[in-house]
Amino acid sequence: MKQRRFLKIHKGFLLMALIGIMTLQGCSGTKRRSAADLTPISNPINIERVWSVNLGKALSYSFKPILNGDDVYASSEGGDVYKINATTGKVIWNVTMPKTVSTGPGTDGSVVAVGSIKGEVYALDALTGAKKWESSVGTEILTEPLVVAGLVVVRTIDNRFIAIDAQTGKRRWVTPKTPSLLSLRTSYSMAAINNEVIFTGFSSGQFGLINLANGSTIWESLLAPPKGTSEIERLSDIAAKPTLMGTRMCAVSYQGKVGCGDIKTAKMSWSKDFSSFSGTTQSPDAVFVVNDKSYVVAFDAIRGDELWRNEKLVWRDVGEPLAVGKYILAGDSQGYLHLFSQDKGDELGRVRVDSSGITAGPIATQSSVIVQTKGGTLAAYRIQ
Repeated sequence: MKQRRFLKIHKGFLLMALIGIMTLQGCSGTKRRSAADLTPISNPINIERVWSVNLGKALSYSFKPILNGDDVYASSEGGDVYKINATTGKVIWNVTMPKTVSTGPGTDGSVVAVGSIKGEVYALDALTGAKKWESSVGTEILTEPLVVAGLVVVRTIDNRFIAIDAQTGKRRWVTPKTPSLLSLRTSYSMAAINNEVIFTGFSSGQFGLINLANGSTIWESLLAPPKGTSEIERLSDIAAKPTLMGTRMCAVSYQGKVGCGDIKTAKMSWSKDFSSFSGTTQSPDAVFVVNDKSYVVAFDAIRGDELWRNEKLVWRDVGEPLAVGKYILAGDSQGYLHLFSQDKGDELGRVRVDSSGITAGPIATQSSVIVQTKGGTLAAYRIQ
């Protein structure tokens, strides 16, 4: 059984986890995942490459670029951080960090920050790329930093949220969260709302809001209670960033549920059994999500009714989706970017970015979508 994510095993539970993994593998017998072959698309929509830049490989981690104004910032495992004009693809600056970088960048347009596998946080001047400061948080960082409200907020692999002053590099607050006995070793992305709170998921099927001013928890809500007898069966992490449209929040967990609710009341309006690493994306009427078998599924955002399901990309390890215009875009492990209809879920077009995988979701500009592959290609595409 192919593992899409590493497991993070907390001290004292290694033997139990290994026994559980062996049991799961034994139960799978000779079953093997076979990625679906791509089928021809009738009258495909043209997806035209506008520009591309070779950033350097990002094989061990998931790197997502970030857009700020007319510029896109991106990083690679080798330590390179880039600022690129989002319209032309021209590299404005490129700076190499002294240690292996393990996250995509975060920026507010003034400061750019990345994290490393050794727990360093590097902050650069967004205009020039000049180094502003370096701070150590003591352990690996897999989540891209959140730069907002004069802070650089990082989330460490041992489940601490640490706020660092964006100008001086001094710590402002630290908020530890109790980890599960076993959790996914992956990026638990964060989003800021109104420069006041952090919106993010946690292990054990919970998500919630953290106060940016002092790190206090405003509320936590349980989407998917862990279930099963072994710790592996009870994995129910909300590893992908929850999404927000107006006051409607939507989230999905691994081996748990997908659901939507009201962020003001912290209550879910509906939830359905579901399992995903990839996260949700929303339109005014629907929420779209890719499950751990690579089925692309749409739910009515208000009632939770399933609207459609596309199973044609089974086991292609389809990554984080993006809803833009009347389409949904998502990449797969063989480097293809797929274009789906929001109305019916039909695949309308595809393009191969390169032969490596795409795990991070595309980002949208006013005229194009930008995607980064694990092989190091950063490319902009225009849907014709």
